[in-house]
Amino acid sequence: MSMFNRIFGKPKEQANSNALATLDKLNETLDMLEKKEKVLEKKAAAELERAKEFSKAKNKRAAIQSLKRKKLYEQQIEQLGNFQLRIHDQMIMLEAAKATTETVDALRTGAAAMKAMQKATNIDDVDKTMDEINEQTENMKQIQDALSAPLGASADFDEDELEAELEELEGAELESQLLEPVAAPPVHPVHAPANKQPARPAPQKATAEDDELAALQAEMAL
Repeated sequence: MSMFNRIFGKPKEQANSNALATLDKLNETLDMLEKKEKVLEKKAAAELERAKEFSKAKNKRAAIQSLKRKKLYEQQIEQLGNFQLRIHDQMIMLEAAKATTETVDALRTGAAAMKAMQKATNIDDVDKTMDEINEQTENMKQIQDALSAPLGASADFDEDELEAELEELEGAELESQLLEPVAAPPVHPVHAPANKQPARPAPQKATAEDDELAALQAEMAL
């Protein structure tokens, strides 16, 4: 059995627990490597400073030995960097596998739920239900047709004959309306009220010229 099958064959809880435990272990290892890398970087820097001091003191042999030790530290730092890169790669793969496991589990759960729903309502039950609905609908239609059918003597009437008679009556009524003479509209005489007198013009208000004319006529009459 492949590793993929072993991972996805486990229950969800156990797979998640193992993945989380492995991720924690990888994180601890990564932290340890980073701490070692920092220590080695400090040692390499210290050897570089010693090499500079020995060079100033004209101690060429000691300066070269310090540079050699610095190179060894740098090689270890590079090796630790490769280790960290591999751990990062492993963590990414593990997180991707964990996400894939959860996705497959969710799809499996959805498929099981759909299967249960289909089992509860299989195609035979659906067809049977639709047949019953169609049968009830047809029965109701027959009942309504039976109730709307004419009863007694009216059942013997010919519908076409009744329609023709109705059209004949409507045609006779229309012909009668066309032959009737058009009556003139009645004329209503207008009567003036008996007690109403013709309106008299309202007396005009006397002006100053009228007063002077009246006074002059009175003097002439004397």
